[in-house]
Order: sequence, then C-alpha cells, then structure tokens
Amino acid sequence: MERPLHFIEHIIEEDFASGFSKQNLRFRFPPEPNGYLHIGHVKAICLNFNLGECYNAPVNLRFDDTNPAKEEQQFVDAIKENISWLGYQWDSECYASDYFDQLYDWAQELISRGLAYVDSQDSETIASQKGTPTSPGINSPFRDRPIEENQQLFAEMKAGKHKEGTHVLRAKIDMSAPNMLLRDPVMYRILFKIHHRTGDSWCIYPLYDWTHGQSDYIEQVSHSLCSLEFKPHRDLYNWFLEALSPLDKIAPKQREFARMNLSYTVTSKRKLMELIQEGVVKDWDDPRLPTIAGLRRRGYTPASLRNFVDAAGVAKRDNVIDMSLLEYSIREDLNIKAPRVMAVLNPVKLTISNYPEGKEELLEGEINPEQPELGSRTIPFSKHLLIEREDFKEEANRKFFRLTIDKEVRLKNGYIIKGESVIKDASGNITEIICTYDPESKSGSGTEASMRKVKGTLHWVSEPHALAAEVRLYDRLFQVSAPDQDKEVDFKSHVNPSSLSIIKAYVEPSLKTAKAFENFQFQRLGYFVVDADSDLNKLVFNKTVGLRDTWAKQNN
Repeated sequence: MERPLHFIEHIIEEDFASGFSKQNLRFRFPPEPNGYLHIGHVKAICLNFNLGECYNAPVNLRFDDTNPAKEEQQFVDAIKENISWLGYQWDSECYASDYFDQLYDWAQELISRGLAYVDSQDSETIASQKGTPTSPGINSPFRDRPIEENQQLFAEMKAGKHKEGTHVLRAKIDMSAPNMLLRDPVMYRILFKIHHRTGDSWCIYPLYDWTHGQSDYIEQVSHSLCSLEFKPHRDLYNWFLEALSPLDKIAPKQREFARMNLSYTVTSKRKLMELIQEGVVKDWDDPRLPTIAGLRRRGYTPASLRNFVDAAGVAKRDNVIDMSLLEYSIREDLNIKAPRVMAVLNPVKLTISNYPEGKEELLEGEINPEQPELGSRTIPFSKHLLIEREDFKEEANRKFFRLTIDKEVRLKNGYIIKGESVIKDASGNITEIICTYDPESKSGSGTEASMRKVKGTLHWVSEPHALAAEVRLYDRLFQVSAPDQDKEVDFKSHVNPSSLSIIKAYVEPSLKTAKAFENFQFQRLGYFVVDADSDLNKLVFNKTVGLRDTWAKQNN
C-alpha cells in the first residue's frame, strides 16, 4: 500500500501540473558549519534527499558559511560524515563562500539602484529604530545617503578601511512594513575574522537572509525547503530576488515545514555548546546528546533514524515528538539486526555443587531468532557462573519467578538448576549462591527432562571464561519533557544527575573481537553498542535502549 503524499509533495505535483519541468527540479540541504548536526537536522536531511530519490532529482549539500566567528572546518567534516553515515549522497558540494564575489557585485548593484545603503550607526541604535509589530520603525539618518557615497563606503568596508561596528550595509525596503524583517535589514557587517575557507580575503561578510536566496538562485535550486521559523523570512527572500530582476534563470521557491522538536532534550546548537563547555557532557558525540554523532555512539542506526523521521511525518505546524517514538524505532530495527549475547551487569557468583570441578562444555545459543539463517553460537559452561544479583532472593513470594531457595529455574540455553543455600560475608551480604543442576535437562537435548517446564529463565556467564567490560548506562539527559520551555529558568537546572553511570560487567567470550559501533542485544537486559573507546585491551559498551519502554511507566 502506497503512503499518501505529504504537503511538500503536493506542492511539487501542483508545480508540475502548472508546467514546471521535472528536469529543473533540484533540492539542497544547507547547514551552517557552526556545530554538529542533530536529530532536527535528520528530518531536513531525509526530507530533501528522499525527495531527490523519489523524483530522481539532484540534491546539493551547501554550507552556509557566512559567519567565520563561529564556523570551523571540523564542523564541515562532521556534517559530511553524518550525511554519508545516514546513507545519502549529495550531487554537488557547495559553499556560500564560493559566491562572495557575486554577492558583493549584486550588493553594489542594489546600491546603484537606490535599494541599499551604508548605515553608520551602531547595532543597538539600529535595533532601537526597528519599531514593534504594532508601531512603525524610524528611518536611519543615513538612509538617503547619495548613491556614490554608499558605493565608496561599501568599497572601503571591503578594503578593510573601517573598524568593526562602524558601518553596515542595509537593504532599503520599508521601515513601516508589517513584517519587521523588511524594515531595512542588514545585508553586510564588518568582521576581521579568519574564514575557514577564504582565510583573510574578506573582512565583510553577508548575513544569512541576503546570502540564502541568492545562493539558491546561483545553484538553481527549485524548491528551497526551510523549517517553519523561516516562514516570515520568505517575504525578504522573495524581495531580494525580485530586486535583482530581471534574472535570466529560474527563481527558487521557498516553502516551510515543521521542525523536529523532541521531548526530553534540547536541539539549539548554542545550548548544546553550553552543555559541552560547562562539562555537563563530554563533547558533541556524547551519547546523551541528540546530535547525529551522539546518537550513533549511543547505538542508533541510520535505518532507525530514517524510520523515525518517516513515522513522525512532514507537518505544517510545529509539534513535539515524544522520545519514546525514537526509542521504539531503534528497538524495532535492532530486534531484527542485533546478535543475541549474554552479559551480567550486577554479578553474584553461582556454584553448581554437583557439576564436576574442572569440567567445561560448549552450549548452543541462537544468534538472532529473527534471522534463523544465521545459525547459532557456542557458549562455554562450567561449574562456576555469574548471574544478576537481582535474579536471586533467599525468600520470595509466588510472583517472583527467578531463583530462590528450593525453587527451580532454567539457565538460558542450558540446564535447570535449583537453589540450595548461600554464602555470606561478615556484613551479611550474599557472596555466593549454591545450587544443584539436573544433568538431563540441557536445552535442546531431546530428553524428557529437557522438556520440563519451569517459569523462570536466567541469563548467565561462565566465571572462568567471562570477559570484564566497562558498561556505560545512559538515561535521558533531562528530567522534564521541555527543559528549555521556561525562559526564566536555566535549562541546565533540569539535567538528570543520573544520566550516566559506569559499571564493571562481565560478558560472554564471543565479544572479545567486537568492533566499535557493533550492536548487540544483551539478553533480558536491552540493546548495547560497542563504544568507540573499546579495544582488545578494554571492552566498552554503551546502553542504547531497554527491551521495553520503562520510562513511560515511571512517569505516568
């Protein structure tokens, strides 16, 4: 069954019906290289590249690199890596900085036609003259500067003859326009900063609104798709294009879609940077962050993120998507893909008293029940095992289906055991559980004993064969669903102090050669991924998500 078209696709289909040629269809993803991409960008990436795939149209990757004070090459490299990891390939790699000469020439053209002027007021004064949504702005005293003087001053700004903050170039539109963005917006400012691509060739830099539409035009982007907060900018986008008319090529069309707002997180690059700089998280790829790099390190897969975006849909109005939908997407993906292994996170020793000392055997365990064609793996078994401490109680009620004294449970892929006694330390803590096993009850042996039904099944690892591992247990970074909603409260006050805990665990020996970013299901515990810090000398795993949504139950 085919899915219905979303509203952007309807717009494109209507353009085709009006005579627009499919040959002229082109999209772009235009990130600013001033930080790492996050889950909100995933929606924009998927929207543009999926449209490109659907209509067999090219998609450009264009870096809107107009602010050298905040942009770095490392962000450019990370953005390219993230998009490739998601499974997309762009047609042309473009940079707004490639168009600086053309943008400057066009700005001079607007000056020569009386549509732009140099304002010599400071930014605070200019802002104070903007007016309010219900009252008009005030004309700058420099608004009617002679064209020749504006041309000379703008050329001097480009030549570095004026200090930062002394002049800006503004479009000459309408200081009483209902849309305040049309009240003579700033087009250029002076910045003596080294640009990551152009070096010190420029000391004036164009602002986003002046750069964006013109860059789309140069690249012949047909449909410029922006998030909803840019809808008020559309009038200005069109004004600049019309001011430069007659243009001899196709004018791009800006259309807006609702951005991806996710509960229990923040996606502002400024706020993400603040979390990093203040040491709340380690870096842009911290698994608690909603950055693509962080999600990848947490264990999210490209397919899970693309499926999540598809499930969230393309909307016209802003909404908040619950984190549980993202977690559901990764569970669904990893349930099919992730190999099953056994690990014990909070171990207590279990000794089978009637199992021969020194005996070892290999048991068979499925790799993934969703992919039976993968076959099985071997798991070493011995007299001395480790199980989860919470899987045993000396005394328990009838609803406790795990191990207790005089009660039988099955060891996963192994034998039925029965609790007999415990050994405690001087403080009364259990240090060892003594049990017996039924030698005829091995799983899959085909004997009558192996078919016996017991209510509980426990995972385990053989103590002499187990590998020590560092396991990082991650929880949601914030304790409230909208941490930055109240502008009067520092969003960092909502940080979850238990968002990360690091424990020493034990895993089955098949994981010895596991590689970074490989996903596994720790049976009965959840999905985990090998961290980038892991190597042959130190296994490190990150918890991706539990086997079920326990957070929703805790917060209802």
